[in-house]
Amino acid sequence: MTVAISPQGMPTASAHDSLSLVQDIDWAAVAPPLALAVAALVVLLADLFLAGPRKVWLAWISLGGLAAALVLLLPLNDGDTRATFCAPANPTTTPGCSYVVDDFTLVLQLVLIASAAVVVLLSMPMTAPRPWADERDVDSGVPGGEYHFLLLASATGAVTLVAARDLLTLVVALETLSLPAFALVGLRRDGRGGEAALKYFLMSVAATAVLLFGISLLYGATGTVYLDRVAAALTALDPRLETVAATGAALTLAGFAFKVAAVPFHFWVPDTYRGAPVPVAAYLSVVSKTAGFGGLLLVAGIALRPYAHVWGPALAVLAALTMTVGNLVAVRVATGSGDAVRLLAWSSIAQSGYVLVPFGTAAGEGADLSERLSASVAYLAVYAVMNLGAFAVVTAVGRDRPTGLLSDYRGLLRARPAPALAMAFFLLCLAGLPPGLMGLFAKVTVFQAVVAGGTGWLAVVMAVNVVIGLYYYLVWTALLFAPPVPGAPPAAEGTPEGPGTLGAAGALRVPMPFALAIAVAFVLGVVLSVAPQIVLQVLTVPGLLG
Repeated sequence: MTVAISPQGMPTASAHDSLSLVQDIDWAAVAPPLALAVAALVVLLADLFLAGPRKVWLAWISLGGLAAALVLLLPLNDGDTRATFCAPANPTTTPGCSYVVDDFTLVLQLVLIASAAVVVLLSMPMTAPRPWADERDVDSGVPGGEYHFLLLASATGAVTLVAARDLLTLVVALETLSLPAFALVGLRRDGRGGEAALKYFLMSVAATAVLLFGISLLYGATGTVYLDRVAAALTALDPRLETVAATGAALTLAGFAFKVAAVPFHFWVPDTYRGAPVPVAAYLSVVSKTAGFGGLLLVAGIALRPYAHVWGPALAVLAALTMTVGNLVAVRVATGSGDAVRLLAWSSIAQSGYVLVPFGTAAGEGADLSERLSASVAYLAVYAVMNLGAFAVVTAVGRDRPTGLLSDYRGLLRARPAPALAMAFFLLCLAGLPPGLMGLFAKVTVFQAVVAGGTGWLAVVMAVNVVIGLYYYLVWTALLFAPPVPGAPPAAEGTPEGPGTLGAAGALRVPMPFALAIAVAFVLGVVLSVAPQIVLQVLTVPGLLG
């Protein structure tokens, strides 16, 4: 059977459909993940021929592949939906497609690819012996070829995942995202990386087993793996199969809940982030989590839409637990050990709770489900900017103050004004306070979604958690402006002016890639604070999730 691709990329049936299974492939639609996969192979081969300072080219090749993927997104932004790898229609179903590029796909692919590019910038001093790295890089010596290959391979899975429209492709893309990430976590040399990678691996394997079991039950009950066909089958399901389908839906959602670090599936996050190199922690916090939420949005918003009245209340409870646990433990970390990366890990868990809030409105009355879920898409885009910015500053400060404690940031404004002001801005964005208005707009958008959905108790829980979160963000911000401890040397004292550094005493003294990553995140943060409609306009996209 032949499924032809129309000029707009949608599947169309032909007269001889019943005679052949041959179909065309829309290469333009699959070009972005294909570019990342090719770049990963090029990096792996180039590593064999580059040595010493020339290994810095591995990072530039990675950036080139990511830039090419971004460019290849432009032809797809023509307002039309493109689909490929489609199954033929039959008298009772429409053609089901495994890979679809629509507005939802483009928004998340843009966020994922751009975020991965920032992570590559943060990784340069860690993977290139010269000119960026020196004795202050606690994670230096990480093999550049393997690192960038694994990063690009994982990013390929993330970009593919948000375009997947059948359950099998979702699982394959999810594993392509996850398996290289295990190795990335374990690349750290000090011993903590191996422990963190093992914990991440074991818990991820268990979550994948649960996910696969859930998908098998859904397939057994509906007879299809395509998301839109699953939804259609669930609306006319044999009553004898309802328990099987409901169990499959619950297990499938639980598998994705692990990827987004929703409570009680969050235990791997703090230790994994703390044991991994900081750029890898940033990658897990933004790229891996955004892709996980993309999969959750697709499964819940398309395949399991007929069961929204069931999973809506369940995810509302998960959202409330995730916000509350994340914020309360973050407060404890801020007043206890004061570990900066661990604090960002718990903050990331709390932020996942905010993203989950629109899911909890599925059981309420009001606006259409896809309109409310699009608030989660907008929040993910804003979250990527402010969280990557915070991790970028933490990575830069860690070069001179490798203990990674909040006390390291005391008086940072006097020693390094530029990164201190940038960090203050990112923390205020995460808190939702001016001048970090993009964080405030994102929270208001989610709050409006929950109010429109008629889930009043969840709105109250979110409001209380936003107030709780103010504490640890403001504590960290206050340390930046506090006077240094008497007798302590300034952070920049004795720092050599080597290649890739900027300015004189008191100025920004970080490698150029770090400076560029911080600057990109800061500029995007300012732009989104002044013109939030750039991101929030995704809320007006008709049929964002079908």
